[in-house]
Amino acid sequence: MTSPVIHLSRLARWGITLARRRALVGIENDVNAPSPVRRLAQLARLASLTGKKGTPDYAGAFRAIGPAAIKLGQSLATRPDLVGEEAATNLLTLQDSLPPVPFDKIKAAIEQSFDQPVEALFSEIDPEPVGAASIAQVHRGVTTDGRKVAVKVLRPGIREKFARDIQTYEWAAAHVEAMGGEFARLRPRLTIANFKRWTNSELDLRREAASASELAEEMRGIGGYRIPDIDWDRTNGRVMTIEWIDGVKISNQDELVARGHDLNRLAEKLVISFLTQAISAGFFHADMHQGNLFVEDDGTIVAIDFGIMGRIDRRARQWLAEILYGLTTGNYKRVAEIHFEAQYVPSYHSVGEFATALRAVGEPMRGKPVSELSVGQMLDGLFAITRDFDMQTQPHLLLLQKTMVMVEGIATQLNPQINMWDTAAPYVRSWIRDELGPEAAVAERIKEDADTLMRLPGLIRRIEERFPPKGGAPEPAPLPEIKLMTDRHQGSSGGWLGYFIAGLAGAGATWAAAFFGLIG
Repeated sequence: MTSPVIHLSRLARWGITLARRRALVGIENDVNAPSPVRRLAQLARLASLTGKKGTPDYAGAFRAIGPAAIKLGQSLATRPDLVGEEAATNLLTLQDSLPPVPFDKIKAAIEQSFDQPVEALFSEIDPEPVGAASIAQVHRGVTTDGRKVAVKVLRPGIREKFARDIQTYEWAAAHVEAMGGEFARLRPRLTIANFKRWTNSELDLRREAASASELAEEMRGIGGYRIPDIDWDRTNGRVMTIEWIDGVKISNQDELVARGHDLNRLAEKLVISFLTQAISAGFFHADMHQGNLFVEDDGTIVAIDFGIMGRIDRRARQWLAEILYGLTTGNYKRVAEIHFEAQYVPSYHSVGEFATALRAVGEPMRGKPVSELSVGQMLDGLFAITRDFDMQTQPHLLLLQKTMVMVEGIATQLNPQINMWDTAAPYVRSWIRDELGPEAAVAERIKEDADTLMRLPGLIRRIEERFPPKGGAPEPAPLPEIKLMTDRHQGSSGGWLGYFIAGLAGAGATWAAAFFGLIG
């Protein structure tokens, strides 16, 4: 177990790095931050010999700390309620890129993980990576059977480094949350727990491959959006081999137009595919930035990099769909009721007051294009009222919010006049009708009742095992209750020790009587 001294030394080093880029000034000025945290931020700034003035560079600070911090910074970009809107916006620009590992080390890692030479798996691999991120880097290759692939390889030693840093994140989050107040409501420990789960998934490339495979199954019937095929024979925990995509990055608008693509249609397709993943499948690509989306010649959008995935259960998806639809139609009372049903807002608050607060956020957004107002701005407004209504953070919805902002940003670049509400409303309305309408309610009740009937035989068997029917050997008569020496005597202070001493005394008396009888 890592000692507190090591944790503190790491935190001090990271704190000075953050302070040099003025990334702790916000904490110093935040009246809601616990005073011990504000004092530590001030101490780090003094130790770094920097002042308060200047523009904070949050992304640069996390990049300077190292790979785990880069990933943590990207995770904190989903938490404007925790780090502030300015920091969250800046962290969204944090690019996950580092200088590449020399190819000889990458080659050795591939051979060690498969226990065979690279030539037995690939006829060629380009030594120059097409991408080098904090966890892994990607090389273009050709398999021995002639297929073009992308080969993703973990950086050597990265698992161990992440494990060390995450231990300190957990230690620090536990101590901050224990201070209570605002930090207890924001649940930093849960933020780190989710970060740990995401990174552990990214550090096992088999799980990333499995996520890609699962998403491909969910999206198989959706036209114009697809997932590359996984080469399972050349995939393990440290290496993932996936179909190479010959397409145009969705950020390269000039090239998209030159190839005859309809940018407005691409923007709409992107929004609908995201809603399909999040609301219909409950399993969505949570890292949909511009570098992870390509457009093929036939207009199909292809997604890559499945290290971060979001998952929402069916009940939460129903709440989410109703919330989105309620906001698009102005039914703030229903949106407020859903928040109380989902226990996002404590029951001691007023549904009517919460509906009014929602109206203040949602009404200015309705009917306006993204060029004027955005979903991201609306979500920022929602975050602003969480403190007033003692709402605890919901990490799965925060990851969804981050992805929605990403999708909105890309869609807006493709079509600056797109209206996310108008685009989303028909899909959400259709899904609510299919999932929450009368026919769906009857079908759900029939399914639940059938499942209950199917469980009855097993329930009866378990009851019989617990209470077997009488028969066979006669039931034994009850035995008398005898107090043991280990039982504490009622009303006595001696307990088993008294019995033990009494027993020794009795044995001694018996021995003495026998001894003196013999010599007499």
